[in-house]
Amino acid sequence: MQTDWNPLLREQFEQRYWDELQKFVQDERLRHQVFPVDDDVFRALHLTRYTDVRAVILGQDPYHGPGQAHGLSFSVRPGVAVPPSLRNIYKELLDDLGIEHPGHGNLEAWARNGVLLLNSVLTVRAHNAGSHRKQGWETLTDRIIQVVSEKPEPVVFILWGNFARSKAPLIADHHHIIESPHPSPLSASRGFFGTKPFSRANDALVASSREPIDWSLPPLDS
Repeated sequence: MQTDWNPLLREQFEQRYWDELQKFVQDERLRHQVFPVDDDVFRALHLTRYTDVRAVILGQDPYHGPGQAHGLSFSVRPGVAVPPSLRNIYKELLDDLGIEHPGHGNLEAWARNGVLLLNSVLTVRAHNAGSHRKQGWETLTDRIIQVVSEKPEPVVFILWGNFARSKAPLIADHHHIIESPHPSPLSASRGFFGTKPFSRANDALVASSREPIDWSLPPLDS
């Protein structure tokens, strides 16, 4: 992990759970198709430097369909159909800030602009949602949340759904938390729509004398 996260997380890689987790994932890759590919497992940390984090959007585990997951919560690879939850996120983005659907589901522009798109579990077996939970990833990603919480400058944590909201106790009081139901089709109409998380995040950042986030997503061919 050749980023500024490395010294902050290095002690995790020396613990027993880490060795057991790596063995589990390697065994899974030998027996099953596992997403994302090795090179994309830590993509969120590679695209968003620790020093640049201004907002965090927490997901649960990667998409489990072929070609979808690439290491960023809610994001899919270029050319892949936009999943239902992300379609609802785009609807709220349009209602909140007037930003149109970009025609793709790739959120790398957000990641490069200070938004840590972090899943709690970083791998998954194909077509088997949640199959890599409780194997050790949560220990690492909880530590990532705590490390971000240790930043002295305020960060906005966007917690969609009960799972993400359960991480609120890891977040220090000087940060700003935006909570709502999950954007999935099952729950978006029960309180996600109309919450305006993007403008609220920027309002919180500006109030803390931090740069707001550019939430626009350019077309992939631009």
